[in-house]
Amino acid sequence: MSNTKEIYLTQEGLDEIKKELEYLKQVKRPEVINALKEARALGDLSENAEYDAARTEQAEVEGKIVELESMVEHAIVIQGGQTDKVSIGTSVKIKYVDDDEIEEYSIVGSKEADPFQNKISNESPIASAIIGHSVGDQVWVESPNGKYQVEVVEIF
Repeated sequence: MSNTKEIYLTQEGLDEIKKELEYLKQVKRPEVINALKEARALGDLSENAEYDAARTEQAEVEGKIVELESMVEHAIVIQGGQTDKVSIGTSVKIKYVDDDEIEEYSIVGSKEADPFQNKISNESPIASAIIGHSVGDQVWVESPNGKYQVEVVEIF
């Protein structure tokens, strides 16, 4: 059974994946093939650490190529711009009702999530709770640390 789960990406995220895929196919794969040839030329393959390392690297590179090709094939590009409701591709300011703290997040697909850049997955507890809501809406977020309430302050 193949995994045909849709992968939500921004255009920027899809471009990055395509760039990495191109690098792996055009640069890394030929480097690994060359390393294999050089290691084979050293003789006895049964005790050849260089050959073993090159085979391992080849398997990793080929596996990554397959993974990235699948991501590109199943990618759904998120169109931003809609700012009346929270959705994948929008940025949002939310206020934590308990302490009046305001945070800003960009809602992205799970493959692009990066908490250090405030890019949260559409599958995260906060995003799941606020998607589809408008400015002024207060919603409960169910998280592993318990329930808390947030208010959508701004969508952009």
